Amino acid sequence: MTPLRPSYPELAPANRRDRFGARQPKRVMVAEDDPEMRRLVADTLRKDGYEVVEVPDGGRMLVRVTDECFRSSMHTIDLIVSDVRMPVCSGLEIVRAIRDSGWTVPVILMTAFGDDETRDRATGMNALLFDKPFDLDDLRSAVFSLVRSGS
Repeated sequence: MTPLRPSYPELAPANRRDRFGARQPKRVMVAEDDPEMRRLVADTLRKDGYEVVEVPDGGRMLVRVTDECFRSSMHTIDLIVSDVRMPVCSGLEIVRAIRDSGWTVPVILMTAFGDDETRDRATGMNALLFDKPFDLDDLRSAVFSLVRSGS
């Protein structure tokens, strides 16, 4: 049987170790208010071996990020993939809060409304910006590269 999509073993994420030394998959937060887009991105990353935390809107993302930044002694999210425009808080607002807290987690932003101002703001916060629609293989490569460089 032929797979529906090609396999990219070179994109398998490097695992991290928990406090007991056990290998743990890299964790990626996917924040997207469109359920179909969120599921597509999350399922793609899961197939590549990542543990994925799905967040349906900016408000819930803010809660998760706040927990990671301020309540946790060890950050457990290795990368964030977020839509720019979401209810409650935008992806850009949350990335600003993350950067202001000093957390350097890699961030990929996705938008269907990319303009020069959005691109400049994302770049200024050291985040990649993908314009929708985008090639999932390009996203997969970016995720792998950012997670690997953050190891």
